Amino acid sequence: MKIEKLEKTIPEAILKLEKLSIGGSLAAELDWCWNSFKYDQNPVGVIEKSQEVISIFKEAREKNSRAVSKKLIEELEKSLN
Repeated sequence: MKIEKLEKTIPEAILKLEKLSIGGSLAAELDWCWNSFKYDQNPVGVIEKSQEVISIFKEAREKNSRAVSKKLIEELEKSLN
């Protein structure tokens, strides 16, 4: 997990989820997990929620290729590996 990249991509992902109004409460859950991770350094929640976000972004991209940038999805995937 690359924390430096996540510091940039997590807020972008949260904003995109909110802008597109997809994922229900996933934006809030990811935000909570990210802040929790910054406090306790336990990445389990961040990884789990980020993977959910990636799958939702991929679904949105299948419906509309302009909805979510390919770059954002790739950055999220790279930062988790």
